[in-house]
Formats: sequence, structure tokens, C-alpha cells
Amino acid sequence: MTLVRSNSSLKVQLTPMRPLEATLKPQRMGFGDPVDSPTETDLLIYPGETSEMILQIANITQGVIATEIELRGNFPRDWMRIHAEGPSIFPHQQMWCGIYFDVPADFFEGNATWSEGKQPPLDYTCAIYIYYGNPEQTARACEIIEFKAYIRPHSIYLNFLPALYREVDLVGRLLKIFEQTFEPSVWMLEAMWAYLDPLTAPSSLLPFLAHWVGWELIPSLDPKKQRQLIRNAVTLYRWRGTRRGLRFYLHLYTELPLDEDIPEEGQKHICIEEPFGPGFILGESHLGRETVLGGGRCYHFIVRLRQQYRGQIDEALVRQIIEQEKPTWCTYELYIQSS
Repeated sequence: MTLVRSNSSLKVQLTPMRPLEATLKPQRMGFGDPVDSPTETDLLIYPGETSEMILQIANITQGVIATEIELRGNFPRDWMRIHAEGPSIFPHQQMWCGIYFDVPADFFEGNATWSEGKQPPLDYTCAIYIYYGNPEQTARACEIIEFKAYIRPHSIYLNFLPALYREVDLVGRLLKIFEQTFEPSVWMLEAMWAYLDPLTAPSSLLPFLAHWVGWELIPSLDPKKQRQLIRNAVTLYRWRGTRRGLRFYLHLYTELPLDEDIPEEGQKHICIEEPFGPGFILGESHLGRETVLGGGRCYHFIVRLRQQYRGQIDEALVRQIIEQEKPTWCTYELYIQSS
């Protein structure tokens, strides 16, 4: 709702961006006090959210008017701020002014007055004083606009009820009690996925998640790598005993690239080769390269890791990983090189 006032010099328009919808006293049937209804300038304030009023001042005279805006009321000064376009208004021009209210988010929980057994005021009487006049003269006229500001808890449960229930202030305040009781459980259920994902779960929950998938934690391993290994435990189980599984495990631990786009095995950062050959064929084999006199070892493979900087890889831990992932009857060689 908008309030418009006009005199011989100014035309003032005040628009609260969050007007009050509900009545403030319960309805009495047939007798008693009349029901208070919100006025066109009343402002509703939710703690932790900015409430705004737009003040529009138009100069309807032939000369320049100097203005000064002051806000008075029984509210703390640090809750309010005013932003005006300038101190003067040219003839037949207008100026926009924003009036902002910011109440602390913990108003209902952290207010010291509550702990003392007292109830802090929730309703405030305010007034906007607009001083205006000729810039060359000291005498100024004053335009006063009064309004009330009401601090109320923001209840999202009202969104699930017909608009009729917004007309009674008590309904929203009553629903807020149930909202504060049940919503934390709802929020926890909505965020349950984050507790079950090793990448986002609290550190204290990692041992449980590791036990859940049958994964043995490595105390010396970085927590970030632990999370990746727990998250990919089922995949590692599926590929255990294969080159693909061992390469993926070493990738998670060493953070070396998989190099899946490189066709040649020897060019990869994690190189796993099996020294098999066609045997000694005259004219096709070269002694010492792909052919060894006496034959090679069966079930033997070679692992070469090209670390990006010296000391990046713990050789003892890599050997522990290989011993864990390889088939029991296999033998291997490990070489760690610096690129």
C-alpha cells in the first residue's frame, strides 16, 4: 500500500515494500475493543532480513528545494539506515530515498532482555521528518509521516495455509512455535545425503562409512584421499586383481593422472606392464629387448610411477597397496621416477 501526500511545494509518496497483513488484536464477537487493522504505511520486519520503505519526494515548484530527511522512533539507531539520492531537488524533478531496517537474526534467541525475564518491544512507533526549503534561506518547513514497524517471526508454514489465516497476527506467531520444533528435523533429513557421502560427511563419521563398505582406513593417509577411497571402495572391489583396478587405486592415492587418452602404456604416469613376448623367433625377435634367454617369469608385472616432484609418493605405502590389490601368486617390480 502507498501513502501519497501533497502540498504547495512537495508531493510525497511512501511505499512499504513489506506491508503488514494481519490484525494485531483477536476478534471479539459483539463487544470489546475494535480490531486493529494495518494502515497503509505499516512495515513488517523479519529478524535477519532487510525490510525496505521507498520514499519518493517530488518538487512541484519553480525553484530548487533543499531537503533533509530524519527518521525518529523508539527503536535502536543501528537498525536503520537511509540512502538518499542527494540533498536538493530541482524544479519539477523528484528524488528517491530508501529507508532500510535490519534487525539482528538472533533477536528472539539472543536478545539479552529475554534472559532477564523481560519481553523486548515488538511494536515500534516511527516518524519520517522531511525538512525542506529554499537553499538560500534558513527557515524550513517540515512534513511528517508517521508509521509503525512490527517485528514478527517469519513462519514458512503460513505458505501452506489459505490467505485468510494471514489476517490474524496470532496465527503466524503460533505456527512459528511448531516450525522451530519440527523444522530442524526436516532440515536434517533433507541434508542426510551429505552425511552419507564420504566427500561431505563430518570427519567423525568416516570410520562408520568405512566400516559400512568394509574398507580399512590407512592412518597415515591424507583425509582427503581417505574420503576418495571410501567413496570408490565398491568400484575398487569390483576391479580388484586387475590392471584397471590397481591403476585406479594408485590414481586415487598418488593423484597422478590416469592418462586414458594415451594409447602407449609406457607413456602413462601410472604405467603397469606385463613383460610378455612371442618368444624367440628368428628374424623377428631381438635378444635383450622382447626376448630373454631362459624365458621370463610367469605372472610378473612392472609398475612405473612418474611423480611430478620428488617426495610426492610414499614408496612403502605404494608397495602395501600393490600387495593388497594384486593376485597372491603374482610378483612385481616397482620403479618411481621423477618427470
